[in-house]
Amino acid sequence: MNNHIDKIIEHKAVNAAIEVLKAGGVILYPTDTIWGIGCDATNSEAVAKVLSIKHRTDSKSLITLVSDTDMLTRYVKEIPDIAFDLIEVNDRPMTIIYPGAVVATDSSPAGSALAPNVVSEDGSVGIRIPDHAFCKVLISRFGRAIVSTSANISGSKAPANYSAIPEEIIKSVDWVADTSLESDSTGKASQIIKVGLRGEIAIIRS
Repeated sequence: MNNHIDKIIEHKAVNAAIEVLKAGGVILYPTDTIWGIGCDATNSEAVAKVLSIKHRTDSKSLITLVSDTDMLTRYVKEIPDIAFDLIEVNDRPMTIIYPGAVVATDSSPAGSALAPNVVSEDGSVGIRIPDHAFCKVLISRFGRAIVSTSANISGSKAPANYSAIPEEIIKSVDWVADTSLESDSTGKASQIIKVGLRGEIAIIRS
């Protein structure tokens, strides 16, 4: 497929996905790692739909994706310098768990803070800046963080590609991305690193 056709497919996919996200719907899309079930990470009702699809409780946080460090600063109260260092030097997909998420309240402006059911009970949240053309454009144009949780029922193996995604998952979402967009995905889960405000680092998944 030539680059011009790729761009047309990507453009149409971004527009379609944004419409679903704005409506509080759930999407199935490729990321820099594996396919993810996603929604507006600032919309608690949309997040609840994702949790229901995965048969998962809200006691654990969900990974969210942001387009860049500017967007990252909207959703984390204080970002340790070490986190910026890790983002700069990292050469593979990396999710960072930050200690203090900005959580939405009844008075929060729309889209300005993460839904409470995205954030862990201790107030931390895992966020990644994906190195994936479709994801970057989608998140940037949508203007808000997007949930990215593996496209599987909780407790089962995460599918490495679209063909391994359970039919139950595919039928449960509101929009599915074109499979041609998965070409930039690694097919492997990201590494996960937890950072502390004093520069502490803990490798959760290498």
